[in-house]
Amino acid sequence: MLKDHIAASLEQAFSELGFVEPSVATLKEACGVSLRTLYKHYPSKEEMIVAALEHRHQRYLAYLLEDSPKPSKDAVIHIFNKLKSWMQHNAPNGCMSTNALAAFPNHDVINKTVKTHKEDVRQFLGMQSFRPDLATQLFLLHEGVSSAWPVLGDEAIQSAHLAILTLLKEKQS
Repeated sequence: MLKDHIAASLEQAFSELGFVEPSVATLKEACGVSLRTLYKHYPSKEEMIVAALEHRHQRYLAYLLEDSPKPSKDAVIHIFNKLKSWMQHNAPNGCMSTNALAAFPNHDVINKTVKTHKEDVRQFLGMQSFRPDLATQLFLLHEGVSSAWPVLGDEAIQSAHLAILTLLKEKQS
């Protein structure tokens, strides 16, 4: 579908260019559609951002589930290994949701979209660990890796693995 193609292209453009810099003309070019078509589907730059964030959200959760073991400690380790790959290949400028929040701190719809994404990731981590009581702690590790990745790279993942093993071991005792 054209609307999905546009959302995917917007996601890529915002990921590479950020949210402030690209003009609507630049976004139109990135999508390979006319300005009229772009505005038909997404009537404002903010709606384009929300579409890109929602598209990325679905793509990210599906990516984390690829080849995932059943909910367990191994599933959580798998998620963090997938996070490493995601950061390497899909997040050249860090977490797109966090960047959107920083660029538009007072935009209600963008804030709601980011908060929904983050809450879904938190709940996902709780389900995949089979430990919903640890959802927040695992989410904080996830967000920490996302934030620290540009500085620490693989060291952030290695540290998260150790913290996960310690956290899950302590709670099982």
